Amino acid sequence: MNATISRQRNFLTYRGVKLPLQFAEELAADALSNRNTYFVASYDDAGRMLRCEKRVYGEVEMSHVYAYGDDGRLVSACITIGDDEPQWMHF
Repeated sequence: MNATISRQRNFLTYRGVKLPLQFAEELAADALSNRNTYFVASYDDAGRMLRCEKRVYGEVEMSHVYAYGDDGRLVSACITIGDDEPQWMHF
């Protein structure tokens, strides 16, 4: 299922290990200039996270890309850390 990003939100951290990541402590856009490290999460119209990035000093250190089935359940995740090869997980 292909979805289009409709909004982005910024966060300080996440909790747990289950995918998709569960973010905490939302940051306002004007607060990002005071942060060295934060997360950017992109969502579709249904509120599902499609992509998230950990940004450190303006560079993407880690990213997750999520895909969902027609029933709305997570079916795959592509995780990239630094310059390492992307790792795919299928559910």
